[in-house]
Amino acid sequence: MVETVKKEALAQEIGDKFDMPKKKVVEILNYFVELITKNLKQGKQVKIAGLGTFKVRERKARTAINPKTGEKVEVPAKKVPRFTPAKDLKQAIK
Repeated sequence: MVETVKKEALAQEIGDKFDMPKKKVVEILNYFVELITKNLKQGKQVKIAGLGTFKVRERKARTAINPKTGEKVEVPAKKVPRFTPAKDLKQAIK
């Protein structure tokens, strides 16, 4: 099973490294997520060197099949967030 590192643990590590209260770091992380979300909603992509690119991808409408009933279901078009890791990140986790 893969271990999950949550925002609180990241905030603690950042706070320890930069001598900041964890509560303040959590506020900064929350604002960081807000900024990414705001820019994606405006149709922009967010590129962070060394980490990757956040963008919105449009999925076309399609017909799917309900596996329980075998019935065909129309799935509407929608926008979904997408993250593409940077080359540095890919190489770092090999």
